[in-house]
Amino acid sequence: MSKILVTGGAGYIGSHAVKLLLEKKYQVAVVDNLCRGYRQPIAALQKKFGRSSLKFYRADLRNEKEMVKVFTQEKPEAVLHFAALCLVNESVEKPEKYFENNVCGSLNLLKAMILQKTKYLVFSSTCAVYGESKYLPVDEKHPLSPANPYGESKLITEKMISWIGERHGIRQVMLRYFNVSGASSDGTIGDSKKPSQLLIQNAVRGALKIEPFKLVCPKVKTRDGTPVRDYVNVEDLAEAHLKALDYLKRGNQSDIFNLGTGQGSSVLEIIKQVQEITGTKFKINKGKVRKGEYAEVYADIKKAKSKLGWRSKRTIKDSINSLVKWYQKHPNGWDN
Repeated sequence: MSKILVTGGAGYIGSHAVKLLLEKKYQVAVVDNLCRGYRQPIAALQKKFGRSSLKFYRADLRNEKEMVKVFTQEKPEAVLHFAALCLVNESVEKPEKYFENNVCGSLNLLKAMILQKTKYLVFSSTCAVYGESKYLPVDEKHPLSPANPYGESKLITEKMISWIGERHGIRQVMLRYFNVSGASSDGTIGDSKKPSQLLIQNAVRGALKIEPFKLVCPKVKTRDGTPVRDYVNVEDLAEAHLKALDYLKRGNQSDIFNLGTGQGSSVLEIIKQVQEITGTKFKINKGKVRKGEYAEVYADIKKAKSKLGWRSKRTIKDSINSLVKWYQKHPNGWDN
């Protein structure tokens, strides 16, 4: 079975992809500097699947020599590239940090792929490249106008991957996904960021009385005055990455796909669902309003359905229930 290198594989979404790859009998090498990821999910997966199936490198994409060393040793057939800083508000406050990490780190990754002649790349991108919606649902032809440095850094990286990939024969799939939610259905892997920037995670933590829930969204022109987003389950996202890899290995050309459910829910609607499903009414505190947010966005997913054969199978209720399992076992995330 071929070897897949996963950058950011110790993070929230990346660790779910690693788990799925191992279940599908792939050999996996993870690169993560652990600035936002955690060693524990990797250790748990190594215990379950064996260290020979999963190797871990604590390395930083911003260090070109480290990346070349990893690629020389592992010789991966393909890369799933999750490693990135992804907090919108932080990107507005520290844009230079985001361009250095997300853009320069990705360039070093591409250089290492070129040297080792790695053929395939699946890039974890974002709907933030679109910015404020000009029409809904948002398809892949929607104008690209990021509203924050995070989205801009991802768009620059997309363009860089496309140009370099065309020149050096690296075929790639860009996956622009919408708001991620949930944990593994068995509750063994989940989101450990504290505080999390993700609404459903924070609402579940509030319902379980792990920490007070704070409303940090701006007032916008939507049906109830709170932002509307498309919440896609993390296990569905992991499955999309494997389908994208299979798509490339079947000889298809580079492409871009939106990943979402095709439906939008407002912040207040999500809070109501969490309260109903958990049976807990929790206080909604006012927090510091986040910068760089916009009113409404949800995905047109026809292209992913027709070309990748992918669709989101899990509901918001599934995401909430999986997060309840995760946080009941790990109230403090992987640091407990």
